[in-house]
Formats: sequence, structure tokens, C-alpha cells
Amino acid sequence: MTNQSQGVDFSLVLASSVHDMKNSIGMLVASLAQVIEEQPPENDLQAQHFNTLHYEASRINGELVQLLTIYRMQNNYLPFRLDQHYVLDVLEDQVARNHALIDNRHIALAVDCPESLAWYFDGDLVGSVVQNVIVNCCRYTRSRLLVKATEEEGMLCITVADDGVGYPATMLAAPSQQVKVAKVNAGTTHLGLYFAEQIAALHKQHNRHGYIKLTNGGPLGGGVFKIYLP
Repeated sequence: MTNQSQGVDFSLVLASSVHDMKNSIGMLVASLAQVIEEQPPENDLQAQHFNTLHYEASRINGELVQLLTIYRMQNNYLPFRLDQHYVLDVLEDQVARNHALIDNRHIALAVDCPESLAWYFDGDLVGSVVQNVIVNCCRYTRSRLLVKATEEEGMLCITVADDGVGYPATMLAAPSQQVKVAKVNAGTTHLGLYFAEQIAALHKQHNRHGYIKLTNGGPLGGGVFKIYLP
């Protein structure tokens, strides 16, 4: 008997389950951060275990957010709230959300953005993209991260750069295609890149639309993620 004959929309049930899991994991991340702050690790081994738990919980929460957002987007009921934001506020919010992860991994993170820089975009969606990139960079960077925002040729450019080994050549060539060719057993689906590109593309003005770009080198010598918004 099929799901349709039973009157069950499995995709809707799955989306509801993902939403519940996202909320639970979000509470877990917040509780874990509080535990680490109140009871700091007593040695390097304990610190490593805490770091692993916090990173994995944050990563899972981010991927659940992405899955739910993409589902809503494909079913044409994703809330899209275009409003003016001070970019620095949005960036600092994402850094604050991950301060425990950043501190426990002894990462020096700098934010470079003019206080007066304001732009029209969906703060929640773009914030989720920046949040996801920061969490991933915490895993691959050596010790430094730079979050920067500038205006380039009439577009807002938000950059997250690290001092790690950089992105693989295949990701540089076609970042948005990685989710389509990723193998289940490879350990990653590159869902975050697909999510970022879809969110960027929602932002349109006249004949221009948002996009993402990956490079290596940059200000810290590692990977450089950029999202451009018109």
C-alpha cells in the first residue's frame, strides 16, 4: 500500500521530524555551551572531547536547518523577508552564536566590517549561511578566521576566510555541483554549498542575482568563501 493511498504525505512527515530534531539539537548545543562555560575542561584530552561534541552538534544542527529550508524552498513556502540590516550586526550575531566553539578551539576570529554598512537582504537566511561557513571553518582552519563585509561593484560581499589548507580543486571548479555528485560514504554531501547558493540566488535586483564564490589564498592563505548579494 502506498503512502498516497493511506493519505500520508511522507515528505511532510519527514519535514516535521526534521523540524523537531532541529529544535532538540539546538537546545543540546546551547546546553553543551553552557556546561563548557560553567565547567571548563581540566586537561587537553577533555578539551578535545568537548570540542568534538560541540562541533558535531553544531554541524548537525546546521544541516537540519539547511534541509528544512531547502524543503520549504522547493515547496514554495519558504518565508523570504527582505529588509534593511546593518551588516555588522548580522555578522556579530553569528560569531556570538559560536563563541564557545571558537574559544574552545583557540581560534582567533576577527570581524572586519564598517559600522555604517547597511544592505537589503533576508537576515535570517543569510545569517544561516554565514553561521554554517563559520562552523565548517572551525574544523578546517589552523588558528585564524576572518569574517569581512565590503561593497564590491554595487554588490554586498561577505567573506569568511581561514588559514587552513584551502578548498579542493573540484569544489573550486563547481561548488554548487558538489551536492549532486557527492557519495554517501564520502563523509560529506556538501549540502552547505548548495544551501548557500540557493539562498544567494533568492536575492535579486533588476538583472542581477546573488551567488557564491570559493577561492584559495586570500588574506589568511587558506580557503575563502564569498557570498555576493545585489
